[in-house]
Amino acid sequence: MKGYLCVAMAAVMWASSGTAGKALFTGGMTPFELVQIRVTISTVLLLMVFGIGFRSLFKIRPRDLWYFFLLGGVVMALVQVTYFYAISKIQVAAAIFLQYLAPVMVAFFSICFWKERLTPAKLSALLLSLGGCYLVVGGYSLHLLKMNQLGILAGLSSALCFAAYTLAGEKGMHRYSPWTVLFYSFLFATITWHIFYPPFQYFTADYTTGQWGWILYVSIVGTVLPFGLFFVGVNHVRSTRASITATLEPISAGLFAYLFLGESLQPLQIAGGAMVVTAIVVLQMKKEQDELSPHSIRNR
Repeated sequence: MKGYLCVAMAAVMWASSGTAGKALFTGGMTPFELVQIRVTISTVLLLMVFGIGFRSLFKIRPRDLWYFFLLGGVVMALVQVTYFYAISKIQVAAAIFLQYLAPVMVAFFSICFWKERLTPAKLSALLLSLGGCYLVVGGYSLHLLKMNQLGILAGLSSALCFAAYTLAGEKGMHRYSPWTVLFYSFLFATITWHIFYPPFQYFTADYTTGQWGWILYVSIVGTVLPFGLFFVGVNHVRSTRASITATLEPISAGLFAYLFLGESLQPLQIAGGAMVVTAIVVLQMKKEQDELSPHSIRNR
């Protein structure tokens, strides 16, 4: 239950972050600028908090530096920019739907490389979550062929990177705390974005007070907290279940739009939300059955 709750909270925070990011792009900020300052602020915040009372979280094996470089400097850096670039080019709903193809990729990777068994219940939950996600974001009304092709490609790339990030992050937590994995992911992502994009440009940028407020919101509520919660969640449940549970993000995004933007949910969107919730219930019931099965009890 702790794992599912952490992932669900992360999904809600990510949903609000996407809306805030869209507002910043409308105001003239580019996705590259937002990503650079987002990962930088996140790294500095974690550095300050860990330095005050959790210095043991900094300790890693020197031989694992390459792992963290790949996880943060490559995968994390790509997750950030592909997601926000897609949001800047196409509708937020479409971008979210494309990224949430990640559970399919996570399940595929887990089955092919981690020998995770694809049970009928897991397959049903996967299909329900994807179908529900499609309905919630209003995918049935999107004119995909008329959309920005670079935006679509960025959305698909975001799904692939997010799947790789989920699986690679789970591997790292076999040896380290989720917060250690998160900190070094952000640290190396920050280094990458200061090498391949003009460094420290945010010091000379003429951002308004309102923009800085949204930037801090995206960096803290939309980045540090949800990524940390997601890693904690993955540490308690399998990566496939965590990714499916995270499909609560588009449901939360639809709710935020209804409450703050006056956008009403259509019947098909409500039906999609029910499908995603059903998928989560199916996964929880299957997990309980596995834990109570005679084979599982004998192994204990």
